[in-house]
Amino acid sequence: MHAYPHSHVFYRKLRRAYPLIVRGEGCYLHDEAGRSYLDACGGAFVANIGHGVRAIGEAMARQAAAVGYVNGTTFTHEPVEALAAALAARAPAALELVYFLASGSEAVEAALKLARQYWVERGRPAKHTVLALAPSYHGNTLLALSASAREHYRTLYRDWLVPVPRVPAPYPYRCACHSVGEPCDVCSGNALAAAIRHEGAETIAAFIAEPVGGSSTGASVPPADYWRRVRELCDRHEILFIADEVLTGAGRTGTWLALEQYGVVPDLVTMGKGITGGYAPLSALLAPRRIVDVIAAGSGAFQHAQTFSHHAVSCAAGLATLEQIDRQDLVTRCARIAPAFHAALATLAELPHVGDVRGRGLLAGIELVEDRETRAPFPRALHVAEAVADAALDLGLVVWPNVGQADGTNGDLLLLAPPFIVGPTEIELMVTRLRAALERTIVPLLAAR
Repeated sequence: MHAYPHSHVFYRKLRRAYPLIVRGEGCYLHDEAGRSYLDACGGAFVANIGHGVRAIGEAMARQAAAVGYVNGTTFTHEPVEALAAALAARAPAALELVYFLASGSEAVEAALKLARQYWVERGRPAKHTVLALAPSYHGNTLLALSASAREHYRTLYRDWLVPVPRVPAPYPYRCACHSVGEPCDVCSGNALAAAIRHEGAETIAAFIAEPVGGSSTGASVPPADYWRRVRELCDRHEILFIADEVLTGAGRTGTWLALEQYGVVPDLVTMGKGITGGYAPLSALLAPRRIVDVIAAGSGAFQHAQTFSHHAVSCAAGLATLEQIDRQDLVTRCARIAPAFHAALATLAELPHVGDVRGRGLLAGIELVEDRETRAPFPRALHVAEAVADAALDLGLVVWPNVGQADGTNGDLLLLAPPFIVGPTEIELMVTRLRAALERTIVPLLAAR
């Protein structure tokens, strides 16, 4: 049995049995018992090019055979040079320097540290505060977790976290304006302006946010003018704007970066997940020369060392993944199939406890509520999102449950982020299986209270 305590693996969850996956192909995973699972969330929003792409493993093997590891403080190598150039070519022109790490949390940690080091080396050490949205999620390393507004992750470690002032996230389903008529203070950016006034711009180093809501707000899409207002406020008050595109980047929302659709260029970008399609751990921090030049002329080194930064085999996986994306024009395909994906999911809104279906590109969130009229969430004790996700898995469908978005404790979300190769047949099957999971789970949970 693949479960604690019957294995030597320290599993992430200790009260469940794990199917042992032996093969992946396209949008499907197959376990040792012969069962197949339609991967509707790309694992953890990662598998954008699909499973079982042999070209990626072959590229990694070739690189490992040549050289697997060199220390990034001493040497460079061909894959890192080529991948940096390829990512810079896809980014806004100013973001031409790329620092590679192994996870999204590490990239966020690096971005926040770079913002701080930049201001110190510019002779403005008073600029140390980071502003972030609530709800939000930026990772589980301690500085990234400090910036995250996910209370169930933060509770145990609160004494170790640094204070990060919160700005209410633009969240149309739960904002006062509901994106109808005049934007509220949150959706207009007035709440960010108020937070800057309260903290004092002279103390604020950076503002970090996901351009389209990730797991914390379940694919919530801010109003059209929101990010332009953010850019204007950050420019006026000399605050670095960090776009966390770890989840939303690499084409997930129908453009290479989600922020492109708003016509806004951030000061720093973090990426991860889809840049290798899950075939190797890799993340990236993209920065402009105007920021890095300050450090080059000062201390001469970025103070964020990681043993596996700039890793040769991971960078080879990244290059091979970009080649697959380009060869199959997968970002365009993501944008093209997205309307059918969202139209199919929208049919779930007729179910009595589906409060909202939303998203952009091949990223979608389904918010579950006890009362659709008042938008009241289920009590957290019912664990609705987890129960629906478990029922979906039993039906051969992998979806991502998330919780706490309504008030920090309560709130149930299901997120979908299928591979960009998904087709009409898989989309129909997703909706059929998810509908069945919702219908067989929520009513019995309520009846058993």
